[in-house]
Amino acid sequence: MSAAQPRFQITAEEIERVVASFYAHVRQHPGLAPVFAAHVQDWPAHEQKVAQFWKNAILHERGYSGNAVAVHRDAGNVRPGMFEPWLGLFDMVLRHELSADQAQAWSALAHRIGRSVRAGVLERTQGPGGVPMLR
Repeated sequence: MSAAQPRFQITAEEIERVVASFYAHVRQHPGLAPVFAAHVQDWPAHEQKVAQFWKNAILHERGYSGNAVAVHRDAGNVRPGMFEPWLGLFDMVLRHELSADQAQAWSALAHRIGRSVRAGVLERTQGPGGVPMLR
């Protein structure tokens, strides 16, 4: 049985570089930095976990065993409106760190995953009939 082919051509080292660069930018972002700072005490461990998530999603490595939707839904301070700047920052990093083809392929995947995570967060912030819960 052969291993699954990567979704697109990228190395584990390139994934790690993108993740490190992204979180360096996150820590400087006025809107996103406080959200992450409330949850992340060990940045290298967080970056390693996120890199494993992406290696699983792109390279089909099996080093990640979490639920990204549940983590973001249950964080308590993640709001649906944060995904646009979050993904915008991620896209900027992708364009800076990778070839155009790699950046485009990873961006499409990130936006697809982002829609799922945002939907999970939105579900948590709404009551019956889609009425916002103001807490």
